[in-house]
Amino acid sequence: MFDFGDITYLKSGSKRQQEAYRELTRLNVFEHLKNYDPILTGTIPIQIDVPKSDLDIICQCKNHIEFSSQLCELFGHQNDFKIRSYKQNEVKSTVVSFIGQSFKIEIFGQDIPTKSQHAYRHMVIEYELLNQKGEDFRARVRKLKQEGYKTEPAFAKLLGLEGDPYSVLLNVKV
Repeated sequence: MFDFGDITYLKSGSKRQQEAYRELTRLNVFEHLKNYDPILTGTIPIQIDVPKSDLDIICQCKNHIEFSSQLCELFGHQNDFKIRSYKQNEVKSTVVSFIGQSFKIEIFGQDIPTKSQHAYRHMVIEYELLNQKGEDFRARVRKLKQEGYKTEPAFAKLLGLEGDPYSVLLNVKV
């Protein structure tokens, strides 16, 4: 299994991945968040991003007040900084977003180990599917994304999956 926990793979990736690496290291995001087991998820790690794709970083946070406070201290000065906490699937979630030099960045925290969070699990399944189905499939996913589809609905459409794409994708065996 590919190690998405170490972002150094981005340095030798696509142009966008290299830009993402520079942005994340310039801001020291992973160093600042190391106690929260951060993982970059979403479309950029698996190379199905479109020009407006953002950088999604998931974290495990046990104390949302402490997590929020640290994120405000670290990134509160960034452009368009926003923070909110809410319940998602009965689990408290805290999300920070801001605009860096080249990307919108979202940092998402739940008290769930990062490799068990849905964003990570979706990405790993999508990565395996892309490896199995090849470049034509990857191009079709990108095309749907350029047409406005979110990632999981694009995969569900191409795979002929019915129901909530976010749930059914978690059950795909790869």
